Amino acid sequence: MKISSRLPKGKGYKLPCARSAVGLVYVEAVVKKGGVALPVRLLVDSGATYTVLRRDIWERLGLEKMGDVELVLADGTTIKRGVSEVLIELKGYGERHTPVILGESEDENLLGTVTLEIFGLVLDPLRREIRPARLLMKKLQAHRTPA
Repeated sequence: MKISSRLPKGKGYKLPCARSAVGLVYVEAVVKKGGVALPVRLLVDSGATYTVLRRDIWERLGLEKMGDVELVLADGTTIKRGVSEVLIELKGYGERHTPVILGESEDENLLGTVTLEIFGLVLDPLRREIRPARLLMKKLQAHRTPA
């Protein structure tokens, strides 16, 4: 299946998000590895560095641990999880490779900030939607020699 990475014309494409009654934002994505593609619902977590996939998802994809990372939970508890990488597709934005935490069965599927940044996206906390980020860059000044 060919995926277009072109964005629709207009003021900027916003990724369709599902909002919960308590202000949580979810997105639908497709995670892919080695010919296997699985739809997944991800909680957008601007406090999470990496995207997290539950064990049942990453095992079906056949992901293998590339290393370990220590993570700090909201209550201050430190846990260790494996890390791998996957191809993730977000509708309207194409697909990109991203690191993922290999979660356990009790972990929630999360879309973290590294993946958002790889796509050039941010979570707008007031509107509770994903939108393109304002990407900044600085050019070098041409060096002039005194005459």
